[in-house]
Amino acid sequence: MAKKTPAINSSSTADIAFLLLCYFLMTTTMGSHFGLSRRLPPMPDPNQKVEDQKVNRRNIIVVKINSADRILAGSDAIDVSQLKDKIKEFLSNPANDPNLPEKEVKEIEGYSRGTYPVSKGVISLQNDRGTSYQAYIAVQNELVKAVNELRDEFSMREFSKVYSALTEDEQKIVRDCIPQNISEAEPKDVGRRR
Repeated sequence: MAKKTPAINSSSTADIAFLLLCYFLMTTTMGSHFGLSRRLPPMPDPNQKVEDQKVNRRNIIVVKINSADRILAGSDAIDVSQLKDKIKEFLSNPANDPNLPEKEVKEIEGYSRGTYPVSKGVISLQNDRGTSYQAYIAVQNELVKAVNELRDEFSMREFSKVYSALTEDEQKIVRDCIPQNISEAEPKDVGRRR
């Protein structure tokens, strides 16, 4: 008669594997990815007629990023560190320069003074397909920073607080007075000829 070899008791192996899995799931951190925070415009009314909007050339500044990550704002080649100040000057038009955007006096709901001269300035961002992601994000950050600084300056003048410390109604007034009009064109592939 052959002698039986004792079997290893594996009834608790599944329990141990489950406990290890739970341990690693609870102690491991997952990388969180952040995107660009953008508020999209509301969906248009389906019954609304499409109008052909014409924008005056002086109201648009074209910011281009080429495949070598060089930036052209209007007709000037600039560094990313200079972009914020150029956009602030363009949008605010402090000296009412006829080459910078015109202003339209609009009635702002809830604004204590009733009306405010709102800039018609639009920033048109265009990039090449070869543009690096870092350059694209850096330019986006500078454009948004310029608008945010203009909003903070307006908020300090009118409410004696920065924009982020305002109530929701006050923030809406600031957004109506200092709009963020950034238009992004589809990337172009300049290096390829067809």
